[in-house]
Amino acid sequence: MLLVAGLFWLAYLSSRPPLTIDPATLAGDGSGINYCDFPLLDGGGLTASDIPKGNTPGCGYSQFPLPVLRDCTEPLSEGADDLRGLWRAIEGARTGHIERVEQCGERVVVTAAGLIHDYGPNSTGGLNTNDTEGWALFTAGGKDFCMRTSASMIWEEKILNFYVFGWGPRVVRRYRDGEFLIWEYADGSINKMERLCHLPETHIAPKPRGPRYKLF
Repeated sequence: MLLVAGLFWLAYLSSRPPLTIDPATLAGDGSGINYCDFPLLDGGGLTASDIPKGNTPGCGYSQFPLPVLRDCTEPLSEGADDLRGLWRAIEGARTGHIERVEQCGERVVVTAAGLIHDYGPNSTGGLNTNDTEGWALFTAGGKDFCMRTSASMIWEEKILNFYVFGWGPRVVRRYRDGEFLIWEYADGSINKMERLCHLPETHIAPKPRGPRYKLF
């Protein structure tokens, strides 16, 4: 019981991660970008470690933000596959899910469903993602409580593996299968994703999900 209570406190009641993302990223509109036009990674501009760490504001962003790594030109790290782009699930348990994958140097940012997962060297924080789950489990006193998340994104044989807290179990795998992106989740679901050039209008802002429980 003490372990469960401790994990609950860590997930929902501990201090929220500081919002270190560039304010211009959240204020900007990433819905009109052509995501089939990839940034040129020629080393002529900023490196991944020059750019502030991206993370989720509150319990989720209110509009699709600008790319976190939009000004980064560092070539991809050795052993990394190129998963960059905008993807939509067309097969699997999460059909219709849309996510944006950014890469630069050793850094990877996945933006989807109100969340911003950012892993790798940066100018303001640690390597692991440090953000919130994107929706509130409960509300109390008019305040929403959403779960904290943290994970590493490690390339292993051209597969991008997510490990809880960087040392915990593997929960997500992403990898290319020809022209498709495959997303495997911890629940055993396998999702096949197609590339999109533009964000559909229905996904410019995430669908609001209210808290599951209201305490007071």
